[in-house]
Amino acid sequence: MTSTRTGGIEVRRLTDEVIRSFDGTPDARTKTILTSLVRHLHDFVREIEPSLPEWEAAIEFLTAVGHKCDPVRQEFVLLSDVLGVSMLVETINDQHAPGATDSTVLGPFHMTVSPTRELGESIDEVGSPHHLLVTGTVRGTDGQALPHATVDVWQCNEEGFYDVQQPETQPAGNGRGLFITDEQGRFWFRTVPPSHYPIPTDGPVGALLKATDRHPYRPAHIHFIAQSDRYQPLTTHIFLPGSPYLDSDAVFAVKPSLVGDLGTVDADQARQYGVAVGSAMATVDLILAPDQDGATDVH
Repeated sequence: MTSTRTGGIEVRRLTDEVIRSFDGTPDARTKTILTSLVRHLHDFVREIEPSLPEWEAAIEFLTAVGHKCDPVRQEFVLLSDVLGVSMLVETINDQHAPGATDSTVLGPFHMTVSPTRELGESIDEVGSPHHLLVTGTVRGTDGQALPHATVDVWQCNEEGFYDVQQPETQPAGNGRGLFITDEQGRFWFRTVPPSHYPIPTDGPVGALLKATDRHPYRPAHIHFIAQSDRYQPLTTHIFLPGSPYLDSDAVFAVKPSLVGDLGTVDADQARQYGVAVGSAMATVDLILAPDQDGATDVH
């Protein structure tokens, strides 16, 4: 009898048979993806040689990840993040946008619509005592300012929680805002200094971190998605300098170019932006690459 263990003829034959089953796939890219997926997945199984209980545990884990997903939390995104897959995808796609701001992970909390806000408005709806002024520009890799670009912003509060994590104390939309740049491609808003925080650990991803003795913390940051006609959308962060965990982000999302500089508001800036002198201030430039497909719709 032919062995079905690693290297056995029947094991290899099974892989070939599954791959041949995709021969009639109409879309070439779909066929390529599925063929590669099966080849690598089967190689992984041959290498690990899981027992049936281990295979069942893997199925149960993925099922639990799906059960933990809801309209305001995406556990599969979190799993992709902690395995470094999200950052790998972002880094590969960055290669196609030379000169643009480095991208980074979306994260699991961009699951609600940010409220539309006027330039200069505060995204802090609970009246926190500490303030941070954020000013920035959106422009193309050619240096052209991009008026009427959208800038979607979201962040945690000073205690490290997003609005969806504390619906009893934070109103929906707190720490979030959708802004439109002015004719010079500029945007600005008021907020609070975000804190470092742990990613959610009450689900299967948290159990995975515990099993591997990994910490769940992310350094302090603000999320941005910038979009403009005829340019590739950009998903990125700015990280606050000096924050804990800059060198060990649980989702591997820190890039040196995204660690910003913090300054303080002077008298002229205080008058211009309506904030107190001495408030913390962060400046961010979001640089978008041209849309290679020539699309003109902003989603």
